[in-house]
Amino acid sequence: MQPKSVWISFLLAFTALLPLINPIGSALIFLGLVGDESAAVYRQLARKIAMATILFLMVIEFLGSLLLSFFGISLPVVQVTGGIIIAATAWSLLFESDAGASTRKKNQEIGANGSTGDYDDDLAGKIFYPFTFPITAGPGTLVVMLTLSARVSNKGLIETAEGHAGIVLAAVLLSASVYFCYAYAPRLIKAVSPSTVHGILRVIAFVLMCIGVQIAWNGISMLGPTLANHK
Repeated sequence: MQPKSVWISFLLAFTALLPLINPIGSALIFLGLVGDESAAVYRQLARKIAMATILFLMVIEFLGSLLLSFFGISLPVVQVTGGIIIAATAWSLLFESDAGASTRKKNQEIGANGSTGDYDDDLAGKIFYPFTFPITAGPGTLVVMLTLSARVSNKGLIETAEGHAGIVLAAVLLSASVYFCYAYAPRLIKAVSPSTVHGILRVIAFVLMCIGVQIAWNGISMLGPTLANHK
């Protein structure tokens, strides 16, 4: 394997996934959902969520192409649909007038799904949903992982292995950042003011919107020749 190819795949995956996973922003939402718990509880939850995030991303990465083939969905369609979803999500984040709107929205979503009990009683049952999906790795992350997996799977054996190795490395590093941000979320909120967090989220939202538009445009470019042939 050539380290250069691995690092190129790693940088592409890390850059694409970082604004979507957004460890700092997600940690603030996580903090609002968990509430007043001990530091030990936060560390235990963070460790389990980080491991669940790695497993979730790996399943999507290595089974993504099979899922697309099974349902008869082409990569361009995934790119167009996913790009629109990502851009729409970024738009809502970019023009939020209240820094706490995302946290309240997530709390409402969890409550709407019947999870209104005391968090002390059912935190363990929320490791995957909603803490891992959709708070940490949401639909946009799933779409990007499908796209990255399909991209590296259409090459030779060695190049495919290098591409997947880079994606795995990016997933591990991002999951590690999720652990640290979640484990020390109470300290994080004290160290960073709400206005600063809101400003960071605005910048990340803009980058996220650009990524969504780019992904959608790539899909449209690939569908263009197909549509022209049907005329």
